[in-house]
Amino acid sequence: MGVLARVFEQAGMATVGLSLVRRQAENIKAPRMLHGEFPLGRPLGRPGDPQFQTDVIRRAFALLERSDVPVLEDYPVVIEDETEQPAACPLPPRHDPNVHRAVDEAVGLRPAYNRQRLAASGRTAVGRLADADGIAALIERFVTLADGGDLSAAGFDADSVLAAAQDVRGYYEEAALALSDHVPAARQVESWFYATTQTGAVICAAANALKAAGASQDIWYFMLPAAQHRST
Repeated sequence: MGVLARVFEQAGMATVGLSLVRRQAENIKAPRMLHGEFPLGRPLGRPGDPQFQTDVIRRAFALLERSDVPVLEDYPVVIEDETEQPAACPLPPRHDPNVHRAVDEAVGLRPAYNRQRLAASGRTAVGRLADADGIAALIERFVTLADGGDLSAAGFDADSVLAAAQDVRGYYEEAALALSDHVPAARQVESWFYATTQTGAVICAAANALKAAGASQDIWYFMLPAAQHRST
């Protein structure tokens, strides 16, 4: 980004960027950067808060007037992520006693997932390995993996198990947005999934089983966000 900014500047076009990692911004020395001490993935700070987001953008654009480059300014408000406090999202009651609890839970969340996808005009993070119709089958494979730590027995390889974990997590997190009565703080839905749901517990157990079986750290570690390895 810093290289591209300098190319544009040499062509006579003023540039400004947003930073979420200050050390990286310091290293790249882009001409103008506004650093926000915000959770990763939230460059404008607060989802659903247009007044806050507009202020971030205005402060960034104000840097276009600066000629004493490189300049790196800090946004005055700090927003911490809140992984220690899971979001409060109700889970569906047990419906089908003949399937694993995690599978039953995921099926029960399908209406919430559908509502959120409709609200997002069809956009979804689910689909790396399976769509929403295939989530229950992926969870069944994670149950097999958690029971034995054998990727091939669960029908996975090193790449597909990571894609499957991302699909399942995405399905749950999108359903949670439909179940919450407000925009959750950063990382709260992530913690809700791993700390309170049946499926989150299965994926944590699967990562543990792979670790115990001597699988590569690149597999079991990246099945979970770094902050959630305390759940394993």
